Amino acid sequence: MKIRETFEKIRNRKKERLTLSVRMVLWVQLELLACVGLAFLIDEIAHTFNSNWNIPLLLEIVIVSVVVGGVMTAIISKTFFNPIKNLRLAMDRVANGDFSIHLDPNKSSSGEIKELYAGFNLMTYELNATEILQTDFISNVSHEFKTPINAIEGYSTLLQGCENLNSEQQGYVEKILFNTERLSSLVSNILLLSKIENQSIQSKRDIFSLDEQIRETIVALETAWASKNIELDVELDGVKYNGNEIMLRHVWSNLIGNAVKFTPENSTVSITLENRKDEFIFSVADQGEGLSEEAQKHLFDKFYQADTSHKAEGNGLGLALVKQILTIEGGDITAENLNGGGCRFTVTLYAK
Repeated sequence: MKIRETFEKIRNRKKERLTLSVRMVLWVQLELLACVGLAFLIDEIAHTFNSNWNIPLLLEIVIVSVVVGGVMTAIISKTFFNPIKNLRLAMDRVANGDFSIHLDPNKSSSGEIKELYAGFNLMTYELNATEILQTDFISNVSHEFKTPINAIEGYSTLLQGCENLNSEQQGYVEKILFNTERLSSLVSNILLLSKIENQSIQSKRDIFSLDEQIRETIVALETAWASKNIELDVELDGVKYNGNEIMLRHVWSNLIGNAVKFTPENSTVSITLENRKDEFIFSVADQGEGLSEEAQKHLFDKFYQADTSHKAEGNGLGLALVKQILTIEGGDITAENLNGGGCRFTVTLYAK
């Protein structure tokens, strides 16, 4: 609670008579007087040593104002506007989800800036506390959900094998099993995303074959693309990559799985991996309907699903997971619509 106490102490201090705006006005007036006075002084000295000095006083004032005024304005700008610049940079970090940023109120002589910094520190402290509380709640609740979900899924699997069920009862069992699998997937993804966002998963790095991992992912999804009679156009360069092998498997599984999901039957999904010395470019392109302008804005938001017709097949966390994993890996991801229809996701990883 030291941050709150600091804020209360600064806020309840005796108010300054010379506020920041008054100080700035006084500085500008002082700068004006200094420029005019210095110009008169230079004119007097010049006439003393040189009786033929004939430069107009007005021109001297202009020259002195440009030189001296420029120096004094730079000093004033640093004093008055640097704290605001620091605050803007800190706010950019908060906007990107970094609530650990702290500004030192004691670095400014202005009471108003001190109060502003202290208020900002209190805000980030409260936001960070709320974030931790929310994350812990989600993580704990999701973890508690897994046990009963697994139990329901297990009993549903046993019922599915019973021979004395009629077709209607068998249909009910299949629906229960389908929805428990969806719920189990949702809980697992929430837990994983929570751990990644808080980086509680240590980024264990190994050197592994990236192209081989992508091939394994394609084979694992064979049931999905084979059932839709989708042809895969695969071109993979050999790549040895140093990264988190387990986490990156989620990236390929989500991206390729989405391409298969949104591609119509009897069409093609293109998958490529290029080795460009210091960077590796993976892309997957489908022949679906493409992305709307609104979808592109929220593509990597949690629980966002652009195509509600496939809502039963996912939970809107896949691309959010992909984005977080690539952020930790130091990689990038982009999405674009293709001229002939469909869209392409491109992942860029960098050699380490």
